[in-house]
Amino acid sequence: MPLAVFLIFFMLFMHRGSITETLVVMVSVPFSLMGAVWLLWLLDYNLSVAVWVGMIAVAGLAVELGLLMMVYLDIAYRDSLATQHLTTREDLNEVIQNGAGQRIRPMLMTGMALFVGLVPILWSTGSGADVMKRIAAPMVGGVISALVMVLIVFPAVFAIWRGRGLRRVQDTDNTPYPPA
Repeated sequence: MPLAVFLIFFMLFMHRGSITETLVVMVSVPFSLMGAVWLLWLLDYNLSVAVWVGMIAVAGLAVELGLLMMVYLDIAYRDSLATQHLTTREDLNEVIQNGAGQRIRPMLMTGMALFVGLVPILWSTGSGADVMKRIAAPMVGGVISALVMVLIVFPAVFAIWRGRGLRRVQDTDNTPYPPA
């Protein structure tokens, strides 16, 4: 498992060329693995080779979702910089809403397709079901937490990372209390 995560990190670094972007994308891996571990604990499954295969698969999926979100947030960010419409944190928040808004439906479709495809495996009872359940369980738990991370936490991390150096908009009204 550590070797797989290292290889994912290395390939992502070679693709993006930035250690900071790579680390931001890799934040999704611990979140997905937390969801996988929680579901394994709820189902009372022990660690096995099949469970590790599912965890490696969900780590790759989490990186893919994080990379897609990073690409679209970065495109929106760079377009806004090019047009010089990015001077305040409020501008950055608008850029993040636009960039993330373009990825919500495809990410939810990816997550739901995986979820709908693997949940029946968790209920199966045929031959080989005991192994397939242990592969599917970390993927189901991991995709749920990975979606939450990529759709909610990831834009916040991007805002903190890219928001350094931007100024806040000051309130132009100097009255301490609103008029009655």
